Amino acid sequence: MVDRDRLVETFLTLCRINSPAHSEAPVADWLQANLEAIGMTCVRDDAGGAASSPSLSDTGNLIATLAGNVPGAEPIFFAAHMDTVEPNPGVTIIVDGDIIKTDGTTILGADDRAGIAPIVEAMRVLVERDLPHGPIEAVFTVCEEVGLLGAKALDLKRLTARYGFVLDSSPPVGAVVVSAPSQDSFEVTIKGRPAHAGAEPEKGISAIEVAAAAINAMHLGRIDHETTANVGVIHGGEATNIVCPEVVMLAEARSRDPKKLAAQVEHMMHVWKSTAAQYGAEAHIQIEHQYEAYSFGEGDPVVQRALSAARRVGLAATTKSVGGGSDANVFNARGLPTCVLGTAMSGVHTHAERAAISDLCATAEWVIAIAAEGVRKP
Repeated sequence: MVDRDRLVETFLTLCRINSPAHSEAPVADWLQANLEAIGMTCVRDDAGGAASSPSLSDTGNLIATLAGNVPGAEPIFFAAHMDTVEPNPGVTIIVDGDIIKTDGTTILGADDRAGIAPIVEAMRVLVERDLPHGPIEAVFTVCEEVGLLGAKALDLKRLTARYGFVLDSSPPVGAVVVSAPSQDSFEVTIKGRPAHAGAEPEKGISAIEVAAAAINAMHLGRIDHETTANVGVIHGGEATNIVCPEVVMLAEARSRDPKKLAAQVEHMMHVWKSTAAQYGAEAHIQIEHQYEAYSFGEGDPVVQRALSAARRVGLAATTKSVGGGSDANVFNARGLPTCVLGTAMSGVHTHAERAAISDLCATAEWVIAIAAEGVRKP
């Protein structure tokens, strides 16, 4: 049913469009032109396009609507994000049999072109073959990689669908993400005291030493099967002959269990503060709650529809829990039941990123099946 060559060309075209967070307009322009060409109605919300916009992108979220052809069928939405984790200008793409990858000098952008391209192909097939479906809204968000900002700013009044599916997870295609964590982020400033490191180091308090001691005393990495924590960025110091007076750290904690997240956050705060006090330094901590956890059972309608459609097209329908967040976390928190679907993306956020053509095709077939699931023309 899917046009393999067309789908691959769509994927390659999208991967060649450089669109890091805040610069998604070229992808939105391409999508709008191609989706309007098949009869979809496209609008952009106010999440971007102006310096004062919530997401600070050069465009808003794109919402493309395909009118239903079965009276009374309920509307659903499919979503994917338009930004990539880093720029990839001049990307060199290699097609090696079933695998699409780069020459290793940049990301591919499969995250999330492996979500966008199958949605586009599925919409084309639904129109060309006049397959039965209810109203479908394709939502393409901005700034997902920098805090799910587009989803947070999405104007929900523009949607009629009450539940949907985000295409933004790794294989296997057919796997439905039914549980994802909450995340809290930290910005921690350790304030010590400067001194000449050669003449009078004892008069100083090294913020680097305090930070190192705190990290060494902290429970980090895999805390348990639901909880992780990481100190990912450290900035500080100016010269080797100065006892470092200030260090700034960026860190995070995640858990699918809110109580475990709260306990991990409390632990990290306690270690930073107590270690600073031990050295006579200060710890200033800012915490930002990034997104809420969600959890579904296999009996929930949104999960049932995805699993049933997967089986219908011969996929191994499974469920899984993950340790990362996505736009689905935001949609669920805003009252729209949303699960995440496995796609073709592998090695995401690295220069080893790749996508299997067979998985791209399977994803598009799955989207078509979800659209048609339970919908029959009279």
